[in-house]
Amino acid sequence: MGIDVSAMMKARLGDAYDLHAKYMNPQMVKVLRSIGFDKTYVRGEGQYLFDDKGNRYLDFVGGHGVFNIGRNHPKVRKAIEDALAAQTANLVQFDCPILAGMAAEALVKKCPEGLNRVFFCSGGSEAVETALKMARGATGKPRIISTLRGFHGDTYGSLSLNGNPEFKDGFGPFLPGAEQIPFDDLGALERALAPGDVAAFVVEPIQGKGVYPASPNYLSEALRLCKRYGALLVADEVQVGLGRTGRFFAFEHYNVVPDIVCLAKSLGGGYIPCGAAVMRADIFDKVFSSMDRCVVHGFTFSGNDLAMAAVIATLQVLDEEKIIENAAARGKELMDGLNALKPKYEMLADIRGKGLIIGVEFGPPKSLALRAGWSLMHSVDEGLFGVAIVMPLLEKHRILAQVAGHQADIVKLLPTLAITAEDVRYFLGAFEEILKECHKFPGPIWEVGGRLAKLALTARMGAKKKE
Repeated sequence: MGIDVSAMMKARLGDAYDLHAKYMNPQMVKVLRSIGFDKTYVRGEGQYLFDDKGNRYLDFVGGHGVFNIGRNHPKVRKAIEDALAAQTANLVQFDCPILAGMAAEALVKKCPEGLNRVFFCSGGSEAVETALKMARGATGKPRIISTLRGFHGDTYGSLSLNGNPEFKDGFGPFLPGAEQIPFDDLGALERALAPGDVAAFVVEPIQGKGVYPASPNYLSEALRLCKRYGALLVADEVQVGLGRTGRFFAFEHYNVVPDIVCLAKSLGGGYIPCGAAVMRADIFDKVFSSMDRCVVHGFTFSGNDLAMAAVIATLQVLDEEKIIENAAARGKELMDGLNALKPKYEMLADIRGKGLIIGVEFGPPKSLALRAGWSLMHSVDEGLFGVAIVMPLLEKHRILAQVAGHQADIVKLLPTLAITAEDVRYFLGAFEEILKECHKFPGPIWEVGGRLAKLALTARMGAKKKE
């Protein structure tokens, strides 16, 4: 008798949060329940989510960038089903599977000349770990430079590169030779590179935490400095690649070709975990330098058939359905619409991004009444204001959005690249309603903030008692 997973899921839907609280991450459950994010989503389609009550939500989180082509795309699903039906000789380990070769060929065709060797893996952290090993192996140098605020993963090598202390606290010591410098600071980069012992400079063209794009000449000058001092430039495009910015790669906006590029998230079409490090052949060949070193680096599930089928289909969908062009057009509409709101609302401080990765930053108000509410909320926790924005977006307008980082007054917009002009108009209308509420004190947003402040104080007191 077969296993009816669909029936099993339906029978236990109401137990989801309790199961996670008991067996997985009870702190996450507490957070979701406290901010009203404890929805039970049962279906995803394109840019929309549907809950167990039949409500439709516009998804502006997109699985943190996993669903560039939308959720449950039928063409990718068909490719995976075909691979399953073929009953392939998957993961033999001592062979050269055809789907992996075809996926690598398709990916290299999307790359600038010179990026012609692919190593597949299972996700972003593995792609970054691969880049670290390739850089050290190819250059023979020990140090790796990355940037403050940069995010590169949670495994120990990639975590050592992270410039966000909230992810690193309690886990040290980290990889020897890893160092963070200020983002977008060429002087700091040259000082770090000058000793000549740096294997690689690893950088996001647009930092995901806070959404900070590099200035126009930063990456090209960074590549020049890397070449001067014998280091490799590694572009972490795990979140911003595959069309997110309106170009296939984010680095294309900066007239530069890195030595190594890290990809993941949406590479598997939202179905199968998949990552890749794409690099120059000479870098790869210095690591895999002889027959006895042909297995010097690898992961068990690298290049598995289901992931490779998903990669091939995803790349086709990006082309055939003009997904990247849509990202550029819808991103411009969002940016233009948000910038048009800035003169009307004093707390709307900055709008930045490219394509469909956008950061909306709030700043302290000038009005006395609003300043009092702002100061009170920030005195309790620096990160509460952004949460007070995304909560009513979800509850009143059924738009799922996120705060762009810890202790940040920034809301991050990361929708699927398949959103429509109608979706953009709906978001802008809903967002302006929230802005109007923000600029009334007292008002519903400040009431939400008060509730969050009480929760934060209660949690803090509970933590102190445990100490």
